[in-house]
Amino acid sequence: MSELRPRSELRSATPGIARHGQLKKHRAWPLILQILGAAVVVVLLSGASVGAVVVNSLTSKVETVTIIGETEGPPPQIGAIEGGFNILIVGNDTRAGQDGIGGSADEESGTLNDVNILLHVSQDQTNAVAISFPRDMVVGIPECPDEDGDTKGYSTEPINVALYYGGLNCVVMTVSELTGLPIQFAGMITFNGVIAMGDAIGGVPVCFTGPVDDPNTGLLIHQAGTYELSGIDALAFLRSRAGVGDGSDLTRISSQQVYLSALVRKLQGEETLSDPTKVYNLAKAALSNMQLSQGLGNLDTMVSIALALKDIPIERVTFVQYPGTTGGDGVYLGKVQPDSYAGEQLMALVRADQPFQLAAAGDDRGSTLDPNAPAPDPSQTPAVDNSGLPVLEGVSGQTAAQYTCSVANE
Repeated sequence: MSELRPRSELRSATPGIARHGQLKKHRAWPLILQILGAAVVVVLLSGASVGAVVVNSLTSKVETVTIIGETEGPPPQIGAIEGGFNILIVGNDTRAGQDGIGGSADEESGTLNDVNILLHVSQDQTNAVAISFPRDMVVGIPECPDEDGDTKGYSTEPINVALYYGGLNCVVMTVSELTGLPIQFAGMITFNGVIAMGDAIGGVPVCFTGPVDDPNTGLLIHQAGTYELSGIDALAFLRSRAGVGDGSDLTRISSQQVYLSALVRKLQGEETLSDPTKVYNLAKAALSNMQLSQGLGNLDTMVSIALALKDIPIERVTFVQYPGTTGGDGVYLGKVQPDSYAGEQLMALVRADQPFQLAAAGDDRGSTLDPNAPAPDPSQTPAVDNSGLPVLEGVSGQTAAQYTCSVANE
C-alpha cells in the first residue's frame, strides 16, 4: 500500500452557493475533455485570447511522444480541421515529482494509466462523445513496443497496466483495439497538473447528496449541498472511491461525470475563455504537467481542432462509461468484465456518428439527477433537441447540459 497524504494536510471543501441560475445558450465549445484534459482544449482556444506568441511559448516546452497512427503535423493552412477525429486523454498515477501527493515515488508497481477517456467527434462535427474506461476493466493488451524497442507479448489484463508496458503509445493501441476507432491525438497529465488546473479554474460547483468522509483521499464534505472544489480538493474528489457510490471504480466514474458537466457549464456560463488571464493560467497549469502526442503538441493543429469544435452544443456532448460488470471469475475475479453486448451497441453508434440519448442521467449509484436543478426557461430553447434520438440502454452517463449530484457512500 502506498502512503497516502495525511488528511490533516488536505483542506476540507467550503460550502458554496448552488449556482443554478439559467445559463446562456451559446454554442461555444465547452472544454469537454474533463479536468484531466480540459486545459488541452483551453490551449486550443486560447490563441485568440492570449496570442499565438504566448501560446507558442507554452507549447514549445511540452514533452511530446510519437504514437502509432497519429495525425502528423498541422493542416496545410490554419482553419477548421475537416471531418471527425478521436483524442485520448490519460491520467497518469505516477508519484514521481508530485510532492508526495498520492503516496511515495518509489512504488514497485510502476506507472499506471488510472484514467482513460476517449473523445470522439463526429464526421459532421455536430456531436461528441467522451468515453471513460474503468481502470480495472480486463481487456486485450496488444504487442506494444517499450521505450527500449522491446515488444511485450499479447496479454489479457486490466487496462491500467498498458502505460507501464509501453507508455502512452501502448494505451492508445489498447483503446483503439477495444473500440475499433483510430486515435489521431493523445495527451497525458499527472496529479500536480490536476491540482494546478483546479486552482486556475477557480473552483467547480459540485453537488453531493450527503456527507462524505474519505480518509484515503482526504475528501471531507460535512453535509449534502453544493460545494466549490478547486485544487487539491478537486483532486481528492476525482480520486475518491470509498466516499462515493458503492465504493467501486464504476461508481467513481459516474461521480466524476458530475464534476465534468459542472465544469462545462461553469466555463460557458462565466465565459472563462473571454478572460485572457484565466485562459493563460489554465493553459500554463496543464501544459506544465502534460505529455502530448506530436500531432497534438503543434500549435497550428490545436487551433485547427478548436475551430472544428467550437459550434458543438452542450446538449450534444455526452459523457458515458464503457459498460462492464463485476462478480466474474477466472481472469475477471475482483476486476471488471466488459459487457460485450452493451459495449458493441455503444461503439456501433459512435463509429456511425449517430447521436443518441441515454435512458437516464447518472446511474443512481454514483450519480443522480440534482433535485434542485433549474427548471427549463420557456423563453429559451436548447441549442438542439435530443428527444427524437435513439435510446441507448445498458450504458450509464449524462450530457454536459444535465445537472447531477454525486451520491455519497453513507
